[in-house]
Amino acid sequence: MKDYLRSIIKQSLRQFDLSDDDIPEIQIEKPNQPEHGDAASNIAMTLASVLKMNPRKIAEQIVEGLKHDEQKIQSVEIAGPGFINFRYAENYLFDELADILNEGSAFGTSDSLKGKRILVEFVSANPTGPLTVGHGRNAVLGDTVANLLEWTGAEVDREYYFNNAGRQMRMLGESVRARYLQLLDQKAELPEGGYEGEYIKSIAQELIDEHGDSLIETEEVDPFQDKAEQIIFDDIQATLKRMNIEMDSFFNEKEVYEDGSIEKTVNKLREKDLAYDKDGATWFRTTEFGKDQDTVLIKSTDEPTYRLPDIAYHANKLDRGYDQCIDVFGADHIDTYPDVLSGIEALGYDRSKVDVIVYQFVTLVKDGKPFKMSTRKANFVTLDELMDEVGADVTRFFFEMRDPNTHLEFDVGQAKEAGEKNPVFYLQYAHARIHSILRKVEQEYSFDIGDEPTLELLKHESETALIKSLLRFPEMIQSAAESREPHRLINYLEDLASAFTSFYHDCRILGEEKALIQARSALAKATAQVLANGLGILGISAPEKM
Repeated sequence: MKDYLRSIIKQSLRQFDLSDDDIPEIQIEKPNQPEHGDAASNIAMTLASVLKMNPRKIAEQIVEGLKHDEQKIQSVEIAGPGFINFRYAENYLFDELADILNEGSAFGTSDSLKGKRILVEFVSANPTGPLTVGHGRNAVLGDTVANLLEWTGAEVDREYYFNNAGRQMRMLGESVRARYLQLLDQKAELPEGGYEGEYIKSIAQELIDEHGDSLIETEEVDPFQDKAEQIIFDDIQATLKRMNIEMDSFFNEKEVYEDGSIEKTVNKLREKDLAYDKDGATWFRTTEFGKDQDTVLIKSTDEPTYRLPDIAYHANKLDRGYDQCIDVFGADHIDTYPDVLSGIEALGYDRSKVDVIVYQFVTLVKDGKPFKMSTRKANFVTLDELMDEVGADVTRFFFEMRDPNTHLEFDVGQAKEAGEKNPVFYLQYAHARIHSILRKVEQEYSFDIGDEPTLELLKHESETALIKSLLRFPEMIQSAAESREPHRLINYLEDLASAFTSFYHDCRILGEEKALIQARSALAKATAQVLANGLGILGISAPEKM
């Protein structure tokens, strides 16, 4: 409907002889008060400075020039300083409700991004330990954004980028070797800054089970590091699968070294006088891109900083033909990712094709107190432990329910609540409750709910409000996809569940005339379908019984 309203408004604006550049984006919003209609536009106010006219006068002329379908729009009114308010026609509501019932699990999909190839890179934790609560928000945010983009027609690939080389991995191998020797009653100390989690002992024990004491004299760290990487990566993939996340590809940072991309990147920057040597290090002229100082690409020890392989990796992504590359980063990347975007631009790529989602960190609250986490110490909380505690659906939902730009306090006590105080159970109960009602209807009456219900009987204001709420679903998917903010969809689903509760309170289903029972059952069925579709996008189950 928003697209339709924009089109008829734009057509009416032709009377002002405006060029396309003079016409601002036509905003269509839902009024805060139902008495103000179903949709509103402030276009008259935004055009006032362009047309040098009173906005209300502009609104009057726009409304006079509107050519709208009366089967869709019942009335158009002007309010306040120049808002244009629209009221939907009843027939439009009934036709759209019938479409929801016909489209079923496909309702809410669109072709707005059809033909676009998008790569979403997320999680990307190096295989030095199990996924922790700190990784959970990244994982869920990335996967849900990917789901939203798929619902808007894009072809989406999910990618996990990792590095299994360097100091961290060597430290992991040394930690496993130390535990291996200790378990065999050999004298050994963990290296300073080594990994202390119980999982290190488990990996060491597996090596003993496979090789006995044959590795005691081994000086190379490779057998210990390789075994640790294999076990940890298997665990990571199992954890992701448990959260209903499946990656399409895994990209190893080694690839950009082995295929010459690192050297090629530095050489290209040098050719453009954007890289130079100083104090034994190689620098990137980030001052050319607005930074206060230049940035080290290769340290004096010949070890690249994170920025260099990341620039080469992003060039690789774009070379693979993606129209958009989305990165999901924690707030600790705020200072580094702009350098990567500058590097991409310096190499001749369109930096606007790389979109970065930065999320704030998670505090796990237990017994009213923050619980600290560290992958090197033994006091971190794994995602699996959290899911064991509160369940996979609840874990995923709680990571999605807040704006990514805000700090998330994950309250384990609230998450363990099994009643309506728990927001994910509130939505799942709403879905299950509707199916319970529909089962009763089928048991007590001989008709099939799907047999062409007389939807025109749905005249009660609570029925109308519920239908209008259902019709907002495709717009909410589009909005959440464009903003990369899944919590918008959650807010919508909570409003929808509340609208159904009001409808069910005001409008009996059982005990009415057959035609009305059938119509109201169809409305309930449509609501259950939209709840199921929304929960599916969020990666959460929609049970029919609870």
